[in-house]
Amino acid sequence: MSKESIETLIGELVHEEDWKRMRAMAACVQGGTNAVLALIHALETSAPALKAEIAGMLARLKDPKGGVPLVRLLRDPDETARKAAAIALEQMAGVLDADAAEALVHELSILQDEVQRHIVAKLIGAMPNAVGPVCAMLKHDAAAVRLTAVEMLEHLLEPKSADALVDAMMDPALRDAATRTLRKLTAIRDRFEEAFNVLRNTEGSAEREEARMATVIGLLPIGRPSVDILIESLEDDDWLVREAAADLLGKIADVRSVEPLMERLRKDKDTGVKELALKALGLIGDARPLELYIEAIPIRPLRVFAMEALAKIKDVETLRSYQELFERLKTDRDGLVSYNAGMIVDKLAALTMQAEVQAGQSEQAGQAEDTDHG
Repeated sequence: MSKESIETLIGELVHEEDWKRMRAMAACVQGGTNAVLALIHALETSAPALKAEIAGMLARLKDPKGGVPLVRLLRDPDETARKAAAIALEQMAGVLDADAAEALVHELSILQDEVQRHIVAKLIGAMPNAVGPVCAMLKHDAAAVRLTAVEMLEHLLEPKSADALVDAMMDPALRDAATRTLRKLTAIRDRFEEAFNVLRNTEGSAEREEARMATVIGLLPIGRPSVDILIESLEDDDWLVREAAADLLGKIADVRSVEPLMERLRKDKDTGVKELALKALGLIGDARPLELYIEAIPIRPLRVFAMEALAKIKDVETLRSYQELFERLKTDRDGLVSYNAGMIVDKLAALTMQAEVQAGQSEQAGQAEDTDHG
């Protein structure tokens, strides 16, 4: 697909005819990096209604490159475009990179409107990668900015902010909030260490499995503030701690854990850890572990988990290159393997049918236009 054609299709995201809007959406989803770059370019030059649709499409594609342009859209004169940008950034919070976080922090430092400041502060508080830029705000000249930063760090509760919070205790305006946040961070880490020590000291296979399940249930409500601790715990010497960490990371489903879980799947010597890493990655639905899932299919203890993870990949089109393999696995003797293979094949068939329908509609529309011109 040429650059010109994708740009034309982007303009049809707001077309009055449903099929043209659907065709434009499909082209953006299937267009990869080229589509993302074209969407970003159109975001700078389009009418407000189209900007809002583009923001929604960038949120759907979840490409980090869309982060900074969406931050710039928060300044748009049109309220609809600004709202669309804020919604898109919130939906992309887990994948936005440090550049987007820095752009948001800069916006917060220059904004005068309190409503917009509240919106931007909320977005920063939802971004795992915002910790570094927010910590830098603790040294800002304006006391109001420093106070906002320490409040956001109290909301984020990321262990990586601990050193900056210790330094912030030297600032009388920040001392109470920084101390309070450090106590919370210490309490979280202590709770995990206590729970994992129980696992390390439990004997007997049945007792250890029961203890692991209880630990996961007890620690899960802490949620995202525990992600860094859990990623560290994937390296623990005790396989049961690694299993619990992988299990929790899957249930929290933070995209920061994808690469560390992939590393466990590649290198861990314990099959149980590999199984739970597979399950966890499946719950996240990221396409990055695709090749690891394929490699795991022939390994009997892992094949069902691998197929379930493949069936949960959100970007279905990435599975296309393995369609023949899934067709064969539809007749596998293992019912769960064949079921998930069939599900993948059906999803790919649906995408193909959708593309064919849209191509047919496009061709008919072109013929009609030629007839009108004739």
